[in-house]
Amino acid sequence: MRRALTALSLKLDGKKAAENTVRRKRTAFNNALRYAVERDLLTGNPLSRIDWDPPATDDEVDFRYVPNPAQTRALLEAVRDQGKRGEHLHGFFGCMYYAAMRPSEVAQLSKRDCKLPASGWGELILNRSRPEVGAGWTDDGKSYELRGLKRRARKTTRPVPVPPVLVAMLRRHMETYGTAPDGRLFAAARGGRVRSTEYAAVWQKAREKALSAEDTASPLAEVPYSLRHAGVSLWIKAGVDPVEVARRAGHSIAVLWKFYAKILRGQEHRANQLIDDALGAPEDPAA
Repeated sequence: MRRALTALSLKLDGKKAAENTVRRKRTAFNNALRYAVERDLLTGNPLSRIDWDPPATDDEVDFRYVPNPAQTRALLEAVRDQGKRGEHLHGFFGCMYYAAMRPSEVAQLSKRDCKLPASGWGELILNRSRPEVGAGWTDDGKSYELRGLKRRARKTTRPVPVPPVLVAMLRRHMETYGTAPDGRLFAAARGGRVRSTEYAAVWQKAREKALSAEDTASPLAEVPYSLRHAGVSLWIKAGVDPVEVARRAGHSIAVLWKFYAKILRGQEHRANQLIDDALGAPEDPAA
């Protein structure tokens, strides 16, 4: 059992997996063993007798590799400039930055979920995700699966206010490309899910155009998910209440602290100043 658990704690390249990944794999392994007990293939669950904790890992985002606002804007422009495919995915990547959405949430974004006024801020009502999975793991053999929001009850919704720049992006996208038959904004040529291999290829070309040769060779903005980290980081640095940041991003406060602790700690001076302002001028002890 310990050898199996050790194997679960490693990625395919032999490096340590993130703590959340290890816990998720352990849960799946435990469920398989419980099912074996139910089918009388095992007399008991051997995992329950093992005292084991996943190896300690540092899951905090490495902000040296998160693009700053100027770099992010350059990357989004480089996506848009890649012809029809880039123009089609411009809003997809825009959602990941300006609304800090997960790729699976963007893939399921529907016209009916969007409030996009002609001017000012809009709102996206997120309620489902369409994660990409292996066809062998789905009931219908498709390479994706409809689910609720991550770690939320199936019918839970998450309203996310979006700035005018993203409102304009999405309005332009729908005017140009329309929607899939089921109302989704972003779909493949035949109406299926936009595959990660497709948008990852566009992203790598954007990096080569928007970043210096040195930055391109580094892990800076190495994957599209960096846009989500950049979006959440921007909100925190702008002084948005961490509770509201967590809500918009679909995190718990605990997860926000786990991944963004460095930035949150960096807001202590601003918090102290706000408290000073609320307390008012200190009394003169000699008075």
